[in-house]
Amino acid sequence: MSGLEILETGPLSLIQDLGRTGHLRSGVGVSGAADRRSLRLGNRLVGNSEDAAGVEILMGGLSLRSHQQVTLAFTGAPAQAYRDGIPVGHSSVVVAGPGQVVRLDYAPSGLRTYLSIRGGIAVPEILGSRSTDTLSGIGPTPLKPNDVLPIGPTPAVFPLVDVAPVQAVSNGTLDIRVIFGPRADRFSNPETLLQGRWAVSTDSDRIGARLDRVGDDALLQRTDGLELPTEGVALGSIQVPPSGQPVIFLADHPITGGYPVVGVVTDADIDRLGQARPGQQIRFIGI
Repeated sequence: MSGLEILETGPLSLIQDLGRTGHLRSGVGVSGAADRRSLRLGNRLVGNSEDAAGVEILMGGLSLRSHQQVTLAFTGAPAQAYRDGIPVGHSSVVVAGPGQVVRLDYAPSGLRTYLSIRGGIAVPEILGSRSTDTLSGIGPTPLKPNDVLPIGPTPAVFPLVDVAPVQAVSNGTLDIRVIFGPRADRFSNPETLLQGRWAVSTDSDRIGARLDRVGDDALLQRTDGLELPTEGVALGSIQVPPSGQPVIFLADHPITGGYPVVGVVTDADIDRLGQARPGQQIRFIGI
């Protein structure tokens, strides 16, 4: 047997790459890693192309046994990793030999840790991607104990660094930049989005980060109760249902919607939202 045998998965572990593009016309979203920047970094550390498939681990708790020598890296939320009980570095290159067990603690900050393996995870592609889309059900099923992850061919490129200096993932307030529109005119007070703070709800997932108001600042008020014709919505769209509490669309978001979109989060800040934990506060900044 070769590959990596899953012993424990934590709350949820999914195979993800950078998503399946070019299928919106057919009603299939992009999906892919919620924190693309961390997956790209992990793949660069082990010498893969940036779009190689890895494992997205919610909170931590993953444990696996190697059946061959593998080179791997953990990036994203800084859960402590161990090789046969010995701590190894985060955002660094780790080599595990046959029979060795690699275990991941739960992350003290951030939400998603990424496991990248030299050669990538070689499960079959569906529509050009190995990503799991939790909304449509397209892609590999969530990992479970006793699964064995097949590893692809060794890349010709060698890892260039042993460790990457990255900014620490924080549980503090996130400043998230937003561009108003396309339906800001459907609200009598769109500017209230920028006032005060919002908190990530426990009712959040890879589809969207639902927000609760912190304090006594006003909620967003619609100018009328009429529904919009269904229209396309992009990654990072801030859709507002009748409750006035926004939902920020993340990796597995639907590609159409009928609630008005008051603004769109800048692409550079999407990955930071992919690491936002329930209860973490957000402050929007207009640009």
